[in-house]
Amino acid sequence: VQLQASGGGLVQAGGSLRLSCAASGNTFSRYVMAWFRQAPGKERQFVAAISRSGITTSYENSVKGRFTIFRDNTKDTVYLQMNSLNAEDTAVYYCAADLGVVNIATRRLRPDDFGSWGQGTQVTVSS
Repeated sequence: VQLQASGGGLVQAGGSLRLSCAASGNTFSRYVMAWFRQAPGKERQFVAAISRSGITTSYENSVKGRFTIFRDNTKDTVYLQMNSLNAEDTAVYYCAADLGVVNIATRRLRPDDFGSWGQGTQVTVSS
């Protein structure tokens, strides 16, 4: 699957952004989808994931209550709604997809759990 992320930008602390990740092909609903982020000098970090149906989601602790992941399988797109942004959210955000990821709500997901990646979109939060 090919992934194209968009929606990043510069926002003031406390503001909001919505990231989108459009997938190519006609098998999007078979993929578990996720968002990761990577700040300069740091490892890529899990942010959020969503099951194939969209019923199950999981979040990294620091974004719980502020970020929402959701998907539209009719549009082959996954979204990340980010509210109450702060400077620590500044990073390049990547969407990821995989057919075989399991137990997304019961374990911490890692980058190597996902086989397909988008190109990344920069999010910069000014304080």
